[in-house]
Amino acid sequence: MKQISRDFFLFLSKNRTLNHGAKKWGLQLGASKVVAGVTAESAMKTVKSLNEKNLMCTVDHLGEFVTDKKEAKEAADYCQRTLNLIAEYGVDCNLSLKLTQLGLDIDQDLCLNNMYNILLTAKKHGNFVRIDMEDYGHYQLTLDILAELRKKFDNVGTVLQAYLYRAESDLDQLKGIPLRLVKGAYKESSDVAMQDKEKIDANFLTLIEKHLLNGSYTAIATHDHSIIEHVKKFVRVHNLPKDLFEFQMLYGFRNEMQLELVKEGYRFRTYVPFGDDWYGYFMRRLAERPQNVAFAVKGLFSK
Repeated sequence: MKQISRDFFLFLSKNRTLNHGAKKWGLQLGASKVVAGVTAESAMKTVKSLNEKNLMCTVDHLGEFVTDKKEAKEAADYCQRTLNLIAEYGVDCNLSLKLTQLGLDIDQDLCLNNMYNILLTAKKHGNFVRIDMEDYGHYQLTLDILAELRKKFDNVGTVLQAYLYRAESDLDQLKGIPLRLVKGAYKESSDVAMQDKEKIDANFLTLIEKHLLNGSYTAIATHDHSIIEHVKKFVRVHNLPKDLFEFQMLYGFRNEMQLELVKEGYRFRTYVPFGDDWYGYFMRRLAERPQNVAFAVKGLFSK
C-alpha cells in the first residue's frame, strides 16, 4: 500500500493540468505548511524568523514545466532578484534552483547563460547557489553544466542522489565541490536506481563518509534520525570539524529536531521553497512520506 501511495503521488506530480490549476488555487491542500508563501518577500520574512533561531536557510523559487525562452528568462531574473533581496534583508541564506526552470529543456546555451548571470549576482553578494538534481533524464546534463560553470565560478554546487547506482563514481569526480547528498525523491527505473531502502540507506552513508573524508564540504539532507546519529558518531570517531558539514531538512518538517541539532552545535540549514508553482514539489513531499497526506486532508477541510 505504501508503494502504491508513493507511485500515485509521483504520478500526480507530473500532471501539467493539475499543476496549472494549482497556481489558481493558491497554497491550499496543506501546502502552506511546507511552502513559505508565493513571493520572495514572504520567503525572506520566513528566513529571517528561522535565522533568529540560528537556522541557516536556502530558498528555492519553485517552478516546473517551463516551455519557452521568455518563461526561462523570467525565472532567471527572479533568481537574481531573490539574491538581491537576500542581501537587502541581510539574512543567512543561499539560493537553490532547478535547471529546467532556466530553460534546460529548451536550449542548453540559454540555460548556461542564465546560470552565468545568476552566479555573477551571487558572487557580487558573496553568496552560494545550489543546483538541485532532477529526474534521471536531466542527470548527466546537470553534471555537464556544473562542470562548465565550475571553470569560472567556485560558488556553485549540486546534489547527488544515493539511490542511483552511479552516485559513488560521480562523487569521486566531484571531490572538493560542495555537495548536498540526498536519498532521492523521483521514481526511477531499476535499471538506474536502487529500489531497496536498506541498500539506498547504506549507499547514502557511503557517500556521506567518503565526501567528508575527502575533506569536501558536505550538506547531509535527511529527516532520518538513524542516519543523523550515524553521522554524529562518524565525525566524532574521525575527529572531523563541525564546519566541514551541515545537516539539512525541509521547511515544515521535524522542526523540533532542527532546533535540537542547532542546540547541539551543528550547522543546520532549512530548505525553504516558495512561489505559486508549488504543486509538483508538494506532491513529491506527499510521495516521500505518506503520513504527510494528513497535511492535505487538514488543508482541504479547513477551507
